[in-house]
Amino acid sequence: MLKINENEKNVKLRTTDGRFFIECPQEKSEMVEDVLSRLIGISGWAKTAACKKTVDDVLAACVEEGKKISAAGIKTFKIDARRTDKSFPISSYEICCQAGNAIINAVKELAVDIHSPQDVIKVEIREKAYVYSGGKKGLGGLPVGSAGRGLLLLSGGIDSPVAGFLMAARGMNVDAVHFHSYPYTSLEAKQKVINLAKITGSYCMGIRLYILNFTGVQMRIKERAPAPWTTVLLRMAMMEAAEKTAVKIKCKCLITGESLSQVASQTIENLTCAQNRVKLPVLRPLIGANKENIIRQSERIGAYKISILPYEDCCTLFTPAHPVLHGGVAEANELYESLELEPLIEEALKNHELVK
Repeated sequence: MLKINENEKNVKLRTTDGRFFIECPQEKSEMVEDVLSRLIGISGWAKTAACKKTVDDVLAACVEEGKKISAAGIKTFKIDARRTDKSFPISSYEICCQAGNAIINAVKELAVDIHSPQDVIKVEIREKAYVYSGGKKGLGGLPVGSAGRGLLLLSGGIDSPVAGFLMAARGMNVDAVHFHSYPYTSLEAKQKVINLAKITGSYCMGIRLYILNFTGVQMRIKERAPAPWTTVLLRMAMMEAAEKTAVKIKCKCLITGESLSQVASQTIENLTCAQNRVKLPVLRPLIGANKENIIRQSERIGAYKISILPYEDCCTLFTPAHPVLHGGVAEANELYESLELEPLIEEALKNHELVK
Protein backbone atom coordinates (compact mmCIF):
# COMPACT_ATOMS: atom_id res chain seq x y z
CA MET A 1 0.00 0.00 0.00
CA LEU A 2 1.20 3.50 -0.79
CA LYS A 3 1.43 5.60 2.34
CA ILE A 4 0.17 9.14 2.61
CA ASN A 5 3.04 11.22 3.92
CA GLU A 6 2.31 14.74 5.08
CA ASN A 7 5.84 15.68 4.01
CA GLU A 8 5.11 14.62 0.44
CA LYS A 9 4.84 17.66 -1.78
CA ASN A 10 1.29 18.98 -2.24
CA VAL A 11 -0.37 16.38 0.03
CA LYS A 12 -1.78 17.71 3.30
CA LEU A 13 -3.76 15.97 6.02
CA ARG A 14 -6.12 17.97 8.24
CA THR A 15 -8.49 16.70 10.92
CA THR A 16 -11.69 18.10 12.38
CA ASP A 17 -14.46 16.65 14.54
CA GLY A 18 -15.86 13.64 12.69
CA ARG A 19 -13.90 14.29 9.49
CA PHE A 20 -10.42 14.31 8.13
CA PHE A 21 -9.44 16.02 4.93
CA ILE A 22 -6.68 15.09 2.54
CA GLU A 23 -5.82 17.94 0.22
CA CYS A 24 -3.92 16.86 -2.89
CA PRO A 25 -3.60 17.65 -6.59
CA GLN A 26 -5.65 15.59 -9.04
CA GLU A 27 -2.67 13.49 -10.16
CA LYS A 28 -2.28 12.14 -6.61
CA SER A 29 -5.94 11.32 -6.04
CA GLU A 30 -5.59 7.72 -7.24
CA MET A 31 -2.82 7.12 -4.68
CA VAL A 32 -4.92 8.67 -1.93
CA GLU A 33 -7.99 6.58 -2.79
CA ASP A 34 -5.89 3.39 -2.82
CA VAL A 35 -4.77 4.18 0.72
CA LEU A 36 -8.31 4.99 1.86
CA SER A 37 -9.69 1.77 0.35
CA ARG A 38 -7.43 -0.17 2.75
CA LEU A 39 -7.78 2.06 5.79
CA ILE A 40 -9.66 0.19 8.51
CA GLY A 41 -11.71 2.36 10.87
CA ILE A 42 -13.31 4.81 8.43
CA SER A 43 -16.92 4.57 7.22
CA GLY A 44 -16.29 6.10 3.81
CA TRP A 45 -14.83 8.92 1.78
CA ALA A 46 -15.58 11.15 -1.18
CA LYS A 47 -13.87 13.64 -3.44
CA THR A 48 -15.16 17.06 -2.54
CA ALA A 49 -15.09 20.56 -3.94
CA ALA A 50 -14.37 23.33 -1.44
CA CYS A 51 -15.76 26.82 -1.87
CA LYS A 52 -16.27 30.04 0.05
CA LYS A 53 -19.00 30.16 2.68
CA THR A 54 -21.44 32.35 0.79
CA VAL A 55 -24.85 31.27 -0.42
CA ASP A 56 -24.00 32.11 -4.03
CA ASP A 57 -20.75 30.14 -3.99
CA VAL A 58 -22.42 27.11 -2.40
CA LEU A 59 -25.26 27.10 -4.95
CA ALA A 60 -22.77 27.46 -7.81
CA ALA A 61 -20.76 24.49 -6.48
CA CYS A 62 -23.96 22.44 -6.24
CA VAL A 63 -24.82 23.23 -9.85
CA GLU A 64 -21.34 22.07 -10.94
CA GLU A 65 -21.81 18.85 -8.97
CA GLY A 66 -25.19 18.39 -10.64
CA LYS A 67 -23.60 18.73 -14.08
CA LYS A 68 -20.99 16.17 -13.12
CA ILE A 69 -23.44 13.50 -11.99
CA SER A 70 -25.68 14.16 -15.00
CA ALA A 71 -22.72 13.59 -17.32
CA ALA A 72 -22.20 10.26 -15.54
CA GLY A 73 -25.76 9.17 -16.43
CA ILE A 74 -27.52 10.02 -13.15
CA LYS A 75 -31.16 11.05 -13.62
CA THR A 76 -32.43 11.63 -10.07
CA PHE A 77 -30.85 13.20 -7.00
CA LYS A 78 -31.49 14.85 -3.69
CA ILE A 79 -29.59 17.33 -1.52
CA ASP A 80 -28.35 16.45 1.97
CA ALA A 81 -27.06 19.49 3.88
CA ARG A 82 -25.28 19.77 7.22
CA ARG A 83 -24.58 23.17 8.73
CA THR A 84 -21.92 22.79 11.45
CA ASP A 85 -21.22 26.54 11.31
CA LYS A 86 -24.47 28.04 12.56
CA SER A 87 -23.40 31.52 11.45
CA PHE A 88 -24.15 30.57 7.84
CA PRO A 89 -27.09 32.77 6.83
CA ILE A 90 -29.54 30.02 5.78
CA SER A 91 -30.55 26.78 7.48
CA SER A 92 -29.79 23.23 6.31
CA TYR A 93 -33.36 22.89 5.05
CA GLU A 94 -33.08 26.12 3.08
CA ILE A 95 -29.77 24.98 1.59
CA CYS A 96 -31.50 21.81 0.34
CA CYS A 97 -34.39 23.77 -1.19
CA GLN A 98 -32.30 26.44 -2.87
CA ALA A 99 -29.60 24.05 -4.11
CA GLY A 100 -32.18 21.64 -5.51
CA ASN A 101 -33.94 24.45 -7.37
CA ALA A 102 -30.65 25.82 -8.73
CA ILE A 103 -29.64 22.41 -10.04
CA ILE A 104 -32.91 21.50 -11.80
CA ASN A 105 -33.04 24.95 -13.39
CA ALA A 106 -29.48 24.59 -14.71
CA VAL A 107 -29.47 20.85 -15.54
CA LYS A 108 -32.72 19.92 -17.26
CA GLU A 109 -31.84 16.22 -17.37
CA LEU A 110 -31.97 15.93 -13.57
CA ALA A 111 -35.01 15.54 -11.34
CA VAL A 112 -35.35 15.57 -7.56
CA ASP A 113 -36.31 12.29 -5.85
CA ILE A 114 -36.07 12.56 -2.08
CA HIS A 115 -37.08 8.93 -1.45
CA SER A 116 -35.01 6.83 -3.88
CA PRO A 117 -32.44 9.07 -5.60
CA GLN A 118 -29.74 7.60 -7.80
CA ASP A 119 -27.22 9.90 -6.13
CA VAL A 120 -27.05 12.33 -3.23
CA ILE A 121 -25.31 15.69 -3.41
CA LYS A 122 -24.04 16.53 0.06
CA VAL A 123 -23.30 20.00 1.39
CA GLU A 124 -21.31 20.55 4.58
CA ILE A 125 -20.83 24.01 6.03
CA ARG A 126 -17.71 23.97 8.20
CA GLU A 127 -14.71 26.30 8.18
CA LYS A 128 -15.28 26.17 4.43
CA ALA A 129 -18.21 24.90 2.41
CA TYR A 130 -17.83 21.42 0.92
CA VAL A 131 -19.97 19.94 -1.87
CA TYR A 132 -19.65 16.33 -3.01
CA SER A 133 -21.48 13.26 -4.31
CA GLY A 134 -20.77 9.63 -5.09
CA GLY A 135 -19.07 8.74 -1.83
CA LYS A 136 -17.39 5.35 -1.47
CA LYS A 137 -17.94 2.97 1.42
CA GLY A 138 -14.96 2.35 3.69
CA LEU A 139 -13.99 -0.84 5.48
CA GLY A 140 -15.37 0.29 8.84
CA GLY A 141 -14.17 -1.61 11.90
CA LEU A 142 -11.99 -0.34 14.72
CA PRO A 143 -8.84 1.69 14.07
CA VAL A 144 -5.78 -0.55 13.82
CA GLY A 145 -3.81 -0.45 17.06
CA SER A 146 -6.76 0.21 19.34
CA ALA A 147 -7.03 -3.43 20.47
CA GLY A 148 -3.45 -4.52 21.13
CA ARG A 149 -1.03 -6.60 19.05
CA GLY A 150 -1.29 -10.20 17.90
CA LEU A 151 1.00 -12.63 16.05
CA LEU A 152 -0.46 -14.32 12.98
CA LEU A 153 0.72 -17.77 11.94
CA LEU A 154 0.94 -17.03 8.22
CA SER A 155 1.03 -19.91 5.78
CA GLY A 156 0.93 -19.79 2.01
CA GLY A 157 -2.75 -20.72 1.90
CA ILE A 158 -6.03 -18.86 1.58
CA ASP A 159 -7.11 -18.73 5.20
CA SER A 160 -4.41 -17.04 7.26
CA PRO A 161 -4.25 -13.71 5.36
CA VAL A 162 -8.03 -13.43 5.79
CA ALA A 163 -7.67 -14.17 9.52
CA GLY A 164 -5.06 -11.41 9.81
CA PHE A 165 -7.29 -8.94 7.99
CA LEU A 166 -10.29 -9.75 10.21
CA MET A 167 -8.30 -9.19 13.39
CA ALA A 168 -6.95 -5.91 12.02
CA ALA A 169 -10.57 -4.93 11.36
CA ARG A 170 -11.21 -5.40 15.08
CA GLY A 171 -8.44 -2.94 15.91
CA MET A 172 -5.50 -5.30 16.34
CA ASN A 173 -1.95 -4.57 15.22
CA VAL A 174 -0.82 -7.72 13.42
CA ASP A 175 2.67 -9.17 13.02
CA ALA A 176 3.27 -12.55 11.41
CA VAL A 177 5.43 -15.65 11.67
CA HIS A 178 6.01 -18.12 8.84
CA PHE A 179 7.63 -21.55 9.01
CA HIS A 180 9.83 -22.41 6.04
CA SER A 181 11.46 -25.78 5.30
CA TYR A 182 14.07 -25.03 2.67
CA PRO A 183 15.19 -26.94 0.59
CA TYR A 184 12.06 -29.09 0.92
CA THR A 185 9.97 -26.00 0.27
CA SER A 186 11.09 -23.67 -2.50
CA LEU A 187 12.29 -20.08 -2.39
CA GLU A 188 9.26 -19.30 -4.56
CA ALA A 189 7.05 -20.57 -1.73
CA LYS A 190 8.85 -18.22 0.66
CA GLN A 191 8.41 -15.26 -1.68
CA LYS A 192 4.73 -16.13 -2.03
CA VAL A 193 4.30 -15.75 1.73
CA ILE A 194 6.23 -12.47 1.73
CA ASN A 195 3.81 -11.21 -0.94
CA LEU A 196 0.84 -12.33 1.17
CA ALA A 197 2.34 -10.50 4.15
CA LYS A 198 2.58 -7.34 2.04
CA ILE A 199 -1.11 -7.59 1.18
CA THR A 200 -2.10 -8.28 4.78
CA GLY A 201 0.16 -5.49 5.97
CA SER A 202 -1.47 -3.02 3.62
CA TYR A 203 -4.56 -3.24 5.86
CA CYS A 204 -2.59 -3.39 9.12
CA MET A 205 -0.57 -0.16 8.90
CA GLY A 206 2.45 -2.32 8.07
CA ILE A 207 3.56 -5.74 9.29
CA ARG A 208 6.68 -7.48 10.56
CA LEU A 209 7.14 -10.99 9.14
CA TYR A 210 9.34 -13.41 11.09
CA ILE A 211 10.49 -16.33 8.92
CA LEU A 212 11.68 -19.39 10.82
CA ASN A 213 13.53 -22.25 9.12
CA PHE A 214 11.74 -25.29 10.49
CA THR A 215 13.53 -27.95 8.43
CA GLY A 216 15.29 -29.44 11.45
CA VAL A 217 12.07 -29.61 13.46
CA GLN A 218 10.13 -31.14 10.62
CA MET A 219 12.76 -33.77 9.83
CA ARG A 220 12.98 -34.79 13.51
CA ILE A 221 9.20 -35.29 13.59
CA LYS A 222 9.26 -37.26 10.32
CA GLU A 223 12.06 -39.53 11.55
CA ARG A 224 10.83 -40.25 15.08
CA ALA A 225 7.07 -39.72 15.31
CA PRO A 226 4.30 -42.15 14.30
CA ALA A 227 3.20 -41.12 10.80
CA PRO A 228 -0.47 -40.41 11.69
CA TRP A 229 0.68 -37.91 14.34
CA THR A 230 3.18 -35.89 12.30
CA THR A 231 0.85 -33.01 11.37
CA VAL A 232 -0.49 -32.53 14.90
CA LEU A 233 3.01 -32.63 16.38
CA LEU A 234 4.23 -30.12 13.80
CA ARG A 235 1.38 -27.78 14.75
CA MET A 236 2.35 -28.13 18.42
CA ALA A 237 5.94 -27.15 17.57
CA MET A 238 4.74 -24.20 15.52
CA MET A 239 2.54 -22.99 18.36
CA GLU A 240 5.45 -23.20 20.80
CA ALA A 241 7.79 -21.30 18.47
CA ALA A 242 5.09 -18.73 17.69
CA GLU A 243 4.43 -18.12 21.38
CA LYS A 244 8.14 -17.59 22.07
CA THR A 245 8.26 -15.10 19.19
CA ALA A 246 5.11 -13.36 20.40
CA VAL A 247 6.41 -12.93 23.93
CA LYS A 248 9.67 -11.49 22.63
CA ILE A 249 7.96 -8.86 20.47
CA LYS A 250 5.20 -8.16 23.02
CA CYS A 251 2.23 -9.63 21.18
CA LYS A 252 -0.68 -10.52 23.44
CA CYS A 253 -2.14 -13.44 21.48
CA LEU A 254 -1.66 -15.83 18.59
CA ILE A 255 -3.89 -15.71 15.49
CA THR A 256 -4.50 -18.63 13.13
CA GLY A 257 -6.58 -19.22 10.02
CA GLU A 258 -8.02 -22.50 11.31
CA SER A 259 -11.62 -23.41 10.55
CA LEU A 260 -13.33 -26.20 12.48
CA SER A 261 -13.05 -29.60 10.75
CA GLN A 262 -11.80 -28.08 7.48
CA VAL A 263 -8.84 -30.50 7.45
CA ALA A 264 -7.71 -33.36 9.67
CA SER A 265 -5.57 -31.15 11.93
CA GLN A 266 -8.56 -28.89 12.63
CA THR A 267 -10.91 -31.25 14.44
CA ILE A 268 -11.72 -29.96 17.89
CA GLU A 269 -9.52 -32.65 19.48
CA ASN A 270 -6.52 -31.86 17.28
CA LEU A 271 -6.93 -28.12 17.77
CA THR A 272 -6.87 -28.78 21.51
CA CYS A 273 -3.68 -30.81 21.16
CA ALA A 274 -2.00 -28.13 19.05
CA GLN A 275 -2.54 -25.33 21.56
CA ASN A 276 -2.34 -27.19 24.84
CA ARG A 277 1.30 -26.26 25.50
CA VAL A 278 0.93 -22.50 25.00
CA LYS A 279 -0.40 -19.99 27.52
CA LEU A 280 -1.23 -17.05 25.24
CA PRO A 281 -4.80 -16.86 23.91
CA VAL A 282 -5.20 -18.38 20.44
CA LEU A 283 -7.68 -16.42 18.31
CA ARG A 284 -9.32 -18.19 15.35
CA PRO A 285 -11.55 -15.66 13.57
CA LEU A 286 -12.45 -18.19 10.84
CA ILE A 287 -13.39 -21.04 13.18
CA GLY A 288 -17.05 -21.13 12.07
CA ALA A 289 -16.61 -19.92 8.48
CA ASN A 290 -17.13 -22.07 5.40
CA LYS A 291 -14.60 -22.19 2.60
CA GLU A 292 -16.75 -20.29 0.09
CA ASN A 293 -17.03 -17.30 2.41
CA ILE A 294 -13.30 -17.39 3.17
CA ILE A 295 -12.50 -17.41 -0.56
CA ARG A 296 -14.79 -14.44 -1.17
CA GLN A 297 -13.06 -12.50 1.59
CA SER A 298 -9.66 -13.50 0.21
CA GLU A 299 -10.66 -12.15 -3.20
CA ARG A 300 -11.96 -8.97 -1.62
CA ILE A 301 -8.64 -8.16 0.07
CA GLY A 302 -6.62 -9.08 -3.03
CA ALA A 303 -4.87 -12.17 -1.65
CA TYR A 304 -6.63 -15.03 -3.44
CA LYS A 305 -4.63 -15.10 -6.69
CA ILE A 306 -1.39 -15.28 -4.74
CA SER A 307 -2.71 -17.81 -2.21
CA ILE A 308 -3.57 -20.35 -4.92
CA LEU A 309 -0.13 -20.28 -6.57
CA PRO A 310 1.05 -23.93 -6.58
CA TYR A 311 3.93 -23.75 -4.11
CA GLU A 312 3.81 -26.13 -1.15
CA ASP A 313 4.39 -24.90 2.38
CA CYS A 314 5.76 -26.97 5.22
CA CYS A 315 2.29 -27.77 6.58
CA THR A 316 1.44 -29.79 3.47
CA LEU A 317 4.90 -31.12 2.70
CA PHE A 318 4.84 -34.40 4.66
CA THR A 319 1.10 -34.84 5.18
CA PRO A 320 0.45 -38.44 6.24
CA ALA A 321 -1.86 -40.65 4.22
CA HIS A 322 -3.97 -41.47 7.28
CA PRO A 323 -3.64 -38.70 9.88
CA VAL A 324 -4.98 -39.02 13.39
CA LEU A 325 -8.37 -37.31 13.58
CA HIS A 326 -9.18 -37.25 17.29
CA GLY A 327 -5.88 -37.01 19.11
CA GLY A 328 -5.73 -37.13 22.87
CA VAL A 329 -3.79 -34.44 24.72
CA ALA A 330 -1.96 -36.86 27.01
CA GLU A 331 -0.71 -39.00 24.13
CA ALA A 332 0.17 -35.91 22.08
CA ASN A 333 2.26 -34.50 24.95
CA GLU A 334 4.03 -37.80 25.53
CA LEU A 335 4.97 -38.08 21.85
CA TYR A 336 5.97 -34.42 21.68
CA GLU A 337 8.29 -34.60 24.67
CA SER A 338 9.96 -37.75 23.31
CA LEU A 339 11.02 -35.80 20.20
CA GLU A 340 13.26 -33.40 22.17
CA LEU A 341 12.47 -30.49 19.86
CA GLU A 342 13.46 -27.65 22.20
CA PRO A 343 17.05 -27.18 20.85
CA LEU A 344 15.80 -27.26 17.24
CA ILE A 345 13.09 -24.70 17.98
CA GLU A 346 15.60 -22.43 19.75
CA GLU A 347 17.93 -22.68 16.75
CA ALA A 348 15.10 -21.69 14.40
CA LEU A 349 14.25 -18.73 16.63
CA LYS A 350 17.86 -17.60 16.87
CA ASN A 351 18.36 -17.67 13.10
CA HIS A 352 15.04 -16.11 12.11
CA GLU A 353 14.73 -13.75 9.17
CA LEU A 354 12.81 -10.51 9.62
CA VAL A 355 11.04 -8.90 6.68
CA LYS A 356 9.32 -5.57 7.30
